[in-house]
Amino acid sequence: MPSATDSARFPVGVFSYDAPLIDSERTAALAHLETLPQRLREAVGALPPGSLDTPYREGGWTARQVVHHVADSHLNAYLRTKLALTEDGPTICPYDQDRFAALPDAALPVEPSLALLDGLHERWTTLFRNLDGDGWSRFFVHPEHGRRFTLDEVLAHYAWHGRHHTAHVRMAGGWLAL
Repeated sequence: MPSATDSARFPVGVFSYDAPLIDSERTAALAHLETLPQRLREAVGALPPGSLDTPYREGGWTARQVVHHVADSHLNAYLRTKLALTEDGPTICPYDQDRFAALPDAALPVEPSLALLDGLHERWTTLFRNLDGDGWSRFFVHPEHGRRFTLDEVLAHYAWHGRHHTAHVRMAGGWLAL
């Protein structure tokens, strides 16, 4: 049984990926990715006044930092997707998400990151929706993990990632409706 700390860190569960997605799973993951900007915007809009700067858990980021992190993370993943589609097994450049979250732009209003996610997810889901069977097996190498990540796994991971952090924003407001 997960502890309260685990539930706060991973409110939608820990990500797992065991095998390539089947068509129905891919369709569901694409729908999650496509609708994330709106769901995240709704979660932010439902926050009580002052909650944007409230950590979602002790030791966690604020809701504001989470929104900016999602934009940073998904922008990196989108570019990595394009690299995997245009190069043969590229090694990507990792980044320190905690240091990104401490940069001055993480204190900005969240609207610029929400607007970025609108356009980014439209472009990213268009790429994914136009992949053929072989496209899903294209990959990049992540040097920190020392392994390949197929685009199939990338889709599954970032659909989860969006649900995961939308839940964190909801937690900052004192409610959690997944």
